[in-house]
Amino acid sequence: MSTTTTQGNSIAITTSNINNGPQHLLVLVHGIMSSSSDWTYTEAELTRHLGKNFLIYASSSNTYTKTFSGIDEAGKRLADEVMQVVKKTKSLKRISFLAHSLGGLFARYAVAVLYSPDTCTSGHLGDPANCTMENAHRSKGGLIAGLEPINFITLATPHLGVRGKNQLPFLFGVTILERIAAPVASLFVGRTGSQLFLTDGKPNKPPLLLRMASDCEDGKFISALGAFGFRTVYANVSYDHMVGWRTSSIRRETELGKPPSQFVDGYKHIVDVKYCNPVPSDGSQFTPQAMKAKETAQNASYTENTVEYHQIMEEEMIRGLQQLGWKKVDVSFRSATLPFFAHYNIHVKNERLHNAGVGVIAHVADSLRQSEATKLAPSF
Repeated sequence: MSTTTTQGNSIAITTSNINNGPQHLLVLVHGIMSSSSDWTYTEAELTRHLGKNFLIYASSSNTYTKTFSGIDEAGKRLADEVMQVVKKTKSLKRISFLAHSLGGLFARYAVAVLYSPDTCTSGHLGDPANCTMENAHRSKGGLIAGLEPINFITLATPHLGVRGKNQLPFLFGVTILERIAAPVASLFVGRTGSQLFLTDGKPNKPPLLLRMASDCEDGKFISALGAFGFRTVYANVSYDHMVGWRTSSIRRETELGKPPSQFVDGYKHIVDVKYCNPVPSDGSQFTPQAMKAKETAQNASYTENTVEYHQIMEEEMIRGLQQLGWKKVDVSFRSATLPFFAHYNIHVKNERLHNAGVGVIAHVADSLRQSEATKLAPSF
């Protein structure tokens, strides 16, 4: 069986074959300064592993410098693009996302734009009191682009931004460089830079990434993520020069520990898989203390220490996102021939240079296939 694959605006399935067209839309979202061609290898592998029920669509609405315009603007463009695919492919019933790096934040914003509550199912499946290790990732109800959301998967995505020690690893943890990076980021990568460093907006308004760890006037970000049956983060434990382990795995530094040295279940370079249950809380908060710390951080000189602000923000984002259950997959390219390519190995950006990540993509493909089989299995 072959899977339908598309890039950009080329949509192969239309209303003419609604009766035998694909039912599951899988949206691939690339990262900063990239394009849909980043997914060439992954598309081919997913095509080989998945059945004809899948329409694999590599997004092209945020290529190259468009990724600098802000997570919110890019997220809205992605949402518009997805809606066009859905409108032109009438056979679709389910939707999943697979995103790399910054694309994971674009996807998180987009699903909030595309979210609508499903009053028939919301409110009971995802209650923390009903959650176990096996059902922690079940949906709380709701639709994305009018479709049933199944998988939300990110690869090396900076969910907590890149502010703080070793969150942007190519700065080598050098304190002075980390201090300088925040105020100058917008000069290099525009609004996206200030949002990643949590300095966007006025001092009395929460930064975008904190707002995205809650349901707020900007969007139902947690409800949208909670609507997916499965939420999975793949994170590089080391050698990723762009995104640190903490931010990509939505963990506190004290929760990291030492990664195992053995590969998991024959998937090369995957060293750990954990199912993390929801942690009940009141969600993220932007307290007067946080407001004051943000103002200090925004007015600070390049060399001043604003550790308090990013520590407050990081804790609040974690509290917001951990209201949901996550599967966390740790990846280590320590034994790879080119370990310093970890950020691109994890999604095999180039098959020749980054083929150390083929085990990761195989794991993603098998996870997608298993969740689809579970969804389609008859209930008795």
